[in-house]
Amino acid sequence: MHTRANEQLGAFGLGSYSRQDVTRILQISSRQLQGWERAGLIPQQQSYSFQDLGQLRTVRLLRAEAVPASSIRESILAMKAVSGMANPLLEARVVRTGSRVAFRHRGATVDPISRQFLLEFDAGTAAEHPTAMRDTLPMHRRGSAAGIQERFNAAVHAEERGEKQKAIALYEEILELDPKYAAACINLGTLSFHERRFERAEQYYRRAAEADPGYVLAYFDLGNVLDEVGRLEESVVAYQRALALSPRYADAHYNLALAYERLDRPRAALRHWNAYARIDKQGPWTDHARKQMRTILSRETLAIATRAQGFVPRRKGTAALRLV
Repeated sequence: MHTRANEQLGAFGLGSYSRQDVTRILQISSRQLQGWERAGLIPQQQSYSFQDLGQLRTVRLLRAEAVPASSIRESILAMKAVSGMANPLLEARVVRTGSRVAFRHRGATVDPISRQFLLEFDAGTAAEHPTAMRDTLPMHRRGSAAGIQERFNAAVHAEERGEKQKAIALYEEILELDPKYAAACINLGTLSFHERRFERAEQYYRRAAEADPGYVLAYFDLGNVLDEVGRLEESVVAYQRALALSPRYADAHYNLALAYERLDRPRAALRHWNAYARIDKQGPWTDHARKQMRTILSRETLAIATRAQGFVPRRKGTAALRLV
C-alpha cells in the first residue's frame, strides 16, 4: 500500500480517469479505494472526473487524521439531508471536530448530525486538528507563498497530464525557493518511488519529515519505501512514528502488522491487526485482519499446548514449595 501526502487537486477542468489512474494519481492502493466504496464513503464507479479526485483526496486526508469511516459516512448523509447538497465533500469545507466531521459553508460551520451551528471558537479549535480545512501544503515561509503555490499547482497539473519531467522541474524550483516545502518533497519522493528509484524516494520522504516533523503521511510513505527495499526494521520505526502522531491511522496499523509478520513477530502483528479491526470495523480488509488474528492465536495456542506436553506434573503426596 502506498499513499502520497498533499497534492493540490483543484478545479483545473474536467477529465476522465480510470480506477488505475486514480490509484496512481492519489497514491492510494486499490485496497483502500475498494474499502472506501464498501464503507459507503464514495460511490463505486469505473471512471472519475477532477471533481471526483477532489472528493477522494478529502476522504484520504480524513482517514489519515484517523476520522472513522462510519463517522464520515454518517456526516455526509446528514449534511445531504439538512442542506440539500448533492456532494458535501465538494460543496463545503470539511472540518474535523474530534472524531466527527462538520462542514463550513457560507460563513457558518454546522455539525449535521446534531444539526447545530458551531461557534467560531469551536471552528478555530477544530482547525487545530485539521483535515481538508488545513492548509495542506506545510510551509515555513508563508509570506512568499503566492509564487510557490502557483508553481505547485502547475507541477501537479503537469503530473496529471503525464508530463513528469516538467512536474519534476517545477517541484525542484519550489525547493530552491523554499527548501522546507514538504509537499514538494513528498511528490518528488513518490515520482521517484514509481520509477523504482527507491534511494532517492527515501531521501525526499526523510526531507519532508525533517521539514515538518508532524507530517504523518511523510512517515507513512517512508515506511512504505523502506518496506519495499526489505529494510523491515526501519520501516517498522517509520510506521510507529506515523502512529505516534496519529494513533488511529488504520492503514499504518495494517502495514505495520504486515511488516511484523514478515519479521516473524506474530504477537506484535496481532496487536496491530486488532487495532486495525477496531478502527475499521467492516470491509474485506477488516475480514483479512481478523483472519490473521485467528491464525496467530491458533498458532500461539498450539505452541503453548506443545510446550505443556513436556511438563511433568507433581505426583500426589510429594512435597511442594510454599510461601510463608
